[in-house]
Amino acid sequence: MSQSDTLRRPRPVVLADLLPGTLVRDVALVVGAAGFVGLLAQISIHLSFTPVPITGQTLGVLLAGTALGWRRAAAAMALYAVAGVAGVPWFAGHNSGWNSSTIPSFGYILGFFLAAALCGYLAERGADRSVRGSVPAMLAGEVVIYAVGLTWLALDLHLGASATIAAGLTPFLAGDAIKAAIAAGLLPAAWALTGRRATTGSPTDSQAG
Repeated sequence: MSQSDTLRRPRPVVLADLLPGTLVRDVALVVGAAGFVGLLAQISIHLSFTPVPITGQTLGVLLAGTALGWRRAAAAMALYAVAGVAGVPWFAGHNSGWNSSTIPSFGYILGFFLAAALCGYLAERGADRSVRGSVPAMLAGEVVIYAVGLTWLALDLHLGASATIAAGLTPFLAGDAIKAAIAAGLLPAAWALTGRRATTGSPTDSQAG
């Protein structure tokens, strides 16, 4: 391979781009990410004063978004939601089925789709290459999850603002801060292990010869 060909090769944008393959790779990553979130959903603690359980899902969503890029991450979260409603028992507590889409906490699952896409979008612009960049990206993803989840919760249960915050936000802030910190540390560490430079760009960008 010539030096010119090397320079024209697409630069990896997110961690998933370092893996060989195209369509088969992407399908495997999408299914794997959906399954990973489903697995973390089984780490579930139900609280007596809120219908929203504490789960490990948020960590999976943040990692999937930043590692896969926005298209694959959005596809993974769409698969997670649709397959769960269709009957795959990978919502919290092994729940599934159409009834799951009517529960007060389903808005958070819808928020996963937008949060993963946002984190992926930011990662494609280099936000996952350093802790300084990844922390705001993870926090932005969590803000989106809460924005959708709290809105759904308030509408479903007819709650006022203070009651919604007490039931759907306050009990989870500490745990989600820890998840965001873990995700924000893992991505730059993974990039460091690959030995890649902290460059950004789109998958089709090429370096000048």
